[in-house]
Amino acid sequence: MTTIRFNKPFQVISQFSQEGDKTTLAAFIKLKGVYPAGRLDYDSEGLLLLTDNGSLQNRIADPKHKLSKTYWAQVEGEISDDAINHLQLGIQLKDGKTRPAKCLRIKEPTALWPRTPPIRERKNIPTSWIELTIKEGKNRQVRRMTAAVGFPTLRLIRYAIGSINLNELPQGEWQEIDEADLHKK
Repeated sequence: MTTIRFNKPFQVISQFSQEGDKTTLAAFIKLKGVYPAGRLDYDSEGLLLLTDNGSLQNRIADPKHKLSKTYWAQVEGEISDDAINHLQLGIQLKDGKTRPAKCLRIKEPTALWPRTPPIRERKNIPTSWIELTIKEGKNRQVRRMTAAVGFPTLRLIRYAIGSINLNELPQGEWQEIDEADLHKK
C-alpha cells in the first residue's frame, strides 16, 4: 500500500484528469494508482494526502472519523478576539452550523513559500493570520467561516491532517509516508 503527502500549489485541481486548461495533480505526481483522500480547493494550498488504499481514503475524507484538519489562514484585517471566539464555538452557515473549532491568532508562518500570484494587498487594510482546526469538511468551509465573522480569507494553507503535516515539504513536492503516522498523537 502506498500513501503520500503532497504540498499542493495554488491553482492546482485536486484530481489527475484534465479539466480545461487548469493544472492537475498529474503535473506533479507520476506515481500510478494513488488518488486524493479528500479535496483541497483550486485556490487553496498545502497538504493533500493521496493513497491507493480505498478504506484509508474513506477514513481520511469522511468527517465521521473525526480526523482533524489544521489550516493557516491569512485574513483581511486584524482579527478580533470576538471573531476568534465565534470561530471556536461554531458558525451558522447556509448549510448548517459548523462544529466547534480550535482557533488561535498566529504570526505569519516562517516556512512559507511565496504565492504566485501574490494575494491582493491594500495599503490601508492590514492582514493577520489564524490557525484553525476543524473536524468536518463542508465545501469551502474555512473561507465561509472567516467571512461570516467579518474577516475574509486572502490565503488558505492546509497545514495538517491528523498528525501528518507539511513540515519541510517544499511546494509542489510529494513524499511517501507510513499510514500508521496518521494515527499518532
